[in-house]
Amino acid sequence: MAIVKFLTRTHGRGKPDWTDWLSYAYLFVGLFTMFAPILWLVMSSLKTESAISQFPPSFLPYSQKSVVVAGHEKPLPLFTTKLADGQLREMAQVRRIGIMATMVDPAKPELEIRVNINDRKPINELKFAANNYTDLFAKFSFGRYLWNSVFITVVATLLTLLINSMAAFALSKYQFRGQKAVFLLIIATLMIPPTIILVPVFLVINTVGLLNSLWGVILPAIATPTGVFLLRQYMLTIPDELLEAARMDHASEWRIYWKIILPLAAPALAVLAIFSVMWRWNDFLLPLIVLSKSEFFTLQLALNSFQGELNTQWHYLLAMTVITLIPITLVFAFLQKYITTGIASAGVK
Repeated sequence: MAIVKFLTRTHGRGKPDWTDWLSYAYLFVGLFTMFAPILWLVMSSLKTESAISQFPPSFLPYSQKSVVVAGHEKPLPLFTTKLADGQLREMAQVRRIGIMATMVDPAKPELEIRVNINDRKPINELKFAANNYTDLFAKFSFGRYLWNSVFITVVATLLTLLINSMAAFALSKYQFRGQKAVFLLIIATLMIPPTIILVPVFLVINTVGLLNSLWGVILPAIATPTGVFLLRQYMLTIPDELLEAARMDHASEWRIYWKIILPLAAPALAVLAIFSVMWRWNDFLLPLIVLSKSEFFTLQLALNSFQGELNTQWHYLLAMTVITLIPITLVFAFLQKYITTGIASAGVK
């Protein structure tokens, strides 16, 4: 009811004003621009391999009907065929050579008729190819790729929260020489594109023997300047009196960090967790240079390697893409409120 009431609000006196119509038109255009490609992707993932290659393409998963004809091992595609006398009849195509096709009547398969391909029209039916998704686990190592992505995302997110929160705690609650210089140096790394340090990162990973290892993807990216900045700004709002009272009760610095700082910084930690999940799940460049064996591939690398040089099974590729989008979409959809509240409370403008 609240959503309906919000959508039906008007600026006029009991009736829609021209500004209302303009606002709804603008919102509709924006909504269509953002979600139309995603809807097309989802519907295309439910098409058969032949339906994807049809021209002109269709939004719904229509595929050509086929029929079993005596004397032929495989089902033959059905067409509405215009005969020489002008009659229209449903006929199956046996073969096609150039612009001429050999057609047969399924009821009389012994009689073959040659017609021009322009005199026939495919007979389509609405058919959802759910096997595009089920075949992924039967024909490919999709489960392995999914596990690799989940493992990297979860472990890297937990380590990112731990390392960044410890650094933010030190930079916000301790006074030491060079504190501001260290913080500015951390922030300055945001101006360095990741591609510039790609070769040094690869050399370090190779030196420590983490090539073709999931840890080689996890460890180089657990310390992020964005996370340190976000958590530090939030921890500055935590009163220092709480820490002094804990020290008077002989609490150790680790206990203060674990029992006081982390619980109070939970909103900012939730924001960083959401960002980290999106970063790690969608990461492609670092896994590409670290992982060369297929058993260690993430979903992003699997999608890339799934495209062959001569032949690509687009129906499987599209289904895999949809499955790849589902986790990150759910995370953002259910936790997006923490992004705005956490960033606002951290004082980030």
